[in-house]
Amino acid sequence: MKFTKMHGAGNDFLIVDNREERVPVEQMADLARQLCARRTSVGADGIMFLDACESSEADVDMHFFNASGLEGEMCGNGARCVCRFAAEHGFCEGDTQRIMTKAGLVTGEKIDDTRYRIRLNDITVRKNNVYTEFEGHRYLCDYMEMGEPGLPHAVVELPGLSAMDKEELRPLGVYLRNFFPHGANVNFFELAEDGHVELITYERGVEDFTLACGTGAGCTASHLVALGRAKPEGTSLHVPGGWLEVAVEGGRYSPSHDIYLTGPTCIVYEGETVLS
Repeated sequence: MKFTKMHGAGNDFLIVDNREERVPVEQMADLARQLCARRTSVGADGIMFLDACESSEADVDMHFFNASGLEGEMCGNGARCVCRFAAEHGFCEGDTQRIMTKAGLVTGEKIDDTRYRIRLNDITVRKNNVYTEFEGHRYLCDYMEMGEPGLPHAVVELPGLSAMDKEELRPLGVYLRNFFPHGANVNFFELAEDGHVELITYERGVEDFTLACGTGAGCTASHLVALGRAKPEGTSLHVPGGWLEVAVEGGRYSPSHDIYLTGPTCIVYEGETVLS
């Protein structure tokens, strides 16, 4: 099976052109577990199988599976990589792309040869000020679901995050990942004095910290814009894999809508594997 390995700010994926490979949906989860394994296979945070969309509503149908085999509703950095792949492999024409995900339609735009901008799914569920307690400490979370069905996220402010070892956060990340009914991607953030955001995400399905999470960046920026602590026209977020930019064009009074994610895409290599 042929594949392309890509990453967006360190969030890495395998992309399969399923117009050629014709992998049945019922086999995709097993292939995700097999091929995304870091030490025994290719290794990635997730895998995307792309088909031409049967509807005129979109150019590409995207099936996304995390490394654990869990089917994901959507993936922001992955969708940006898919937009580049789609533009360069004949799925669409021009500088715009339309990707149908499990969570709904995602539209993309080419900024330059490597940078792509996507409109994230709207936030459909928002629960503010959710309190929980872990190891004697109380934590305040904002919970959001992006898309329909929603991709769940928890946003947690941790002053001093940039000086913390992520291994200190792992037990809390695991706890919060499982605290919510559908599980959640857990986004720990710190707002720096210059207005940029330090962000690290413990991802459901990967079951580890990742170098970037695009939907997590979108939810975190939306949270800050809603509180009047970030500018709707653009928030810079520093993640372990680099920098992402989020604009919340809905503004403070409509922060769940018109959320745009911009960042880099990188083609690592193209390969072929023999399936066992």
